[in-house]
Amino acid sequence: MAAKKPEPLLQTPPDQYNKVERYKLASDYTRGQLHDHFRDHATDDIVDETEQIAKSHGIYLEYNRVTTGREKDWMYMIRVSIPGGGAFTREHWQVFDDLSDKYTPNPDGKPSLRITTRQNIQFHWVTKPHVVEIVREIASTGFFTINGCGDNTRNVMGCPLSKFSTVFDATAKAHQFGEYFRLPPQAHIQVFEIDPTFVREPGQHFEYAPNLLNRKFKIALSAVHQDPQTGQWLHDNCVELRTNEVGIAPIIENDKVNAYQVYIGGGQGEKNGKTTFAALGKPFGVFTDDNLLPGIDAIVKVHQEWGDRKNRHWARMKYVVNAQGIPWFQQQARAHGAQFDAPLPDFDPGPRMLHHGWQNQPSNGKLAYGAYIENGRLIDGPNGNLKAMVRHVMDTYDIELMTTPNQDLLFTNIAPDQKDAFEADLRRFGHGQRDGKPLSRLRMLSGACVGLQTCRLAYTESEQFEPELLGEMEKRGYGDMNESIGITGCERQCFRPATKTLGWIGQGPNLYALKIGGSESGRHQGQYLADAEKWYLRQVPRDEVPNVTQVLFDYYKANRLPSNETGEETGESGGESMGAFHRRIGANAIIAMLKSNPTTAHLMEKTKDAPYVPDEQS
Repeated sequence: MAAKKPEPLLQTPPDQYNKVERYKLASDYTRGQLHDHFRDHATDDIVDETEQIAKSHGIYLEYNRVTTGREKDWMYMIRVSIPGGGAFTREHWQVFDDLSDKYTPNPDGKPSLRITTRQNIQFHWVTKPHVVEIVREIASTGFFTINGCGDNTRNVMGCPLSKFSTVFDATAKAHQFGEYFRLPPQAHIQVFEIDPTFVREPGQHFEYAPNLLNRKFKIALSAVHQDPQTGQWLHDNCVELRTNEVGIAPIIENDKVNAYQVYIGGGQGEKNGKTTFAALGKPFGVFTDDNLLPGIDAIVKVHQEWGDRKNRHWARMKYVVNAQGIPWFQQQARAHGAQFDAPLPDFDPGPRMLHHGWQNQPSNGKLAYGAYIENGRLIDGPNGNLKAMVRHVMDTYDIELMTTPNQDLLFTNIAPDQKDAFEADLRRFGHGQRDGKPLSRLRMLSGACVGLQTCRLAYTESEQFEPELLGEMEKRGYGDMNESIGITGCERQCFRPATKTLGWIGQGPNLYALKIGGSESGRHQGQYLADAEKWYLRQVPRDEVPNVTQVLFDYYKANRLPSNETGEETGESGGESMGAFHRRIGANAIIAMLKSNPTTAHLMEKTKDAPYVPDEQS
């Protein structure tokens, strides 16, 4: 049975708006009743209308998912927009770290900060009486929680290492775009009683509709670096730009960047029970530097005008692109003043560079150090006192700090003569080890979203399950694989697991669905394991996930091409990567193997109708 195609209601008539659209229209540009409701401490939660509007101010209502019972243990997650990953000075970080110490202790009494795959920073386990103070104190640093969530442009991503490029600074562009697409700040100032001198009013800005955008809208800028040994220019897609509504890649010619390839229509989130899909953005056009911001403005305006405002599961821009096509969208953008040339058909934005370890800063001769942070959680515990480590080095060295799109940290502006001392300080706090052993390659390439404990949307654990799964795979001898595993607690897929070698997506308590076809480089869109009729491995029990992963690893190792004959990315030992192997042999061969393997055969018996996949993503 063929899966039904999504049918978004484009240019939704106002009489068919959903309740969130009506909330936004009545909110006076996100003011609503937030001022009074966040100061009413008689209740720990907030009403639905306030909850929806609060998201645009970076605030999510959550509850402790571990506790049970009718009475919920309400708390809040506060998300800070960090365009391009920063940078943080010592003084900035002291504010963030102190707020975390005071207001984010988990049930074990451990405070933490969480770096996200959009370069945000999240505060978890916050109680209602402290929400206003945290938002206000964050604003004093020049960073803001506005646009942290909600139906607006989210944190604009940019490669943090590019801040020190001599040809293209994606971080500076991310700041420019972040300021331009920031929501009108007056409501944020009034609700949280923020000193207006902390908020710079942009001279030019995007004109949001009274009900804002249809859904969240994500923008990312990739980078280009020069190899110091060969002089070759290397494209760097650490932001995984094609997973965004708009992805912007610099085009380098004659050692200069004067134009950009733009992709539109990406997005990884899905909705169980609805005909939805994950997709990579499609080539849209080549923009000059002067035409870039006006062009992106036009693209966002088209989405604001046409996107579905009745069905929130079809409200993101990928459904407009899927329904109408790129030529139609190009025509609409030109009607809004966009000027651009045809896209380059074979342009490659590059692999997902993680920037771990020592990096050169071409613009000033100093060094940067990329520190792997497992699942982005800065916390002190048995596997390293990472929160204390960051505070120590920020207080000790005259440096700056940036967040990466892969939940890690980039310490920048380190003097070359301090290299050994800096690295020794990180080791002193336990960085670089897990369970007393050096971090494996598989672990450093993998990751997870926050999952069950602190996310209302999650069905199951992910941040808590990832160390367990990777520890088991290391124990079985797979730690040195140059591949990646992504885990999320639900199908919203915040860690972008489908663009990794293997994606495990939460489907229920201790149940995970498999996605294949992605790759460690992040270049490809993985899909659920399905043939033309059936969907397999939709609900794999947690204790079976290591077994399925091992079977897939072994099958790849036994059958991969010994050399990179396909022209795709290279795997370990110079051979075919696992993602390239899966795409070459196809889903049917993998399904047949898993059915015949005694370890996985019983898991292949339970199926469901095959999910919808757009033709160009299959």
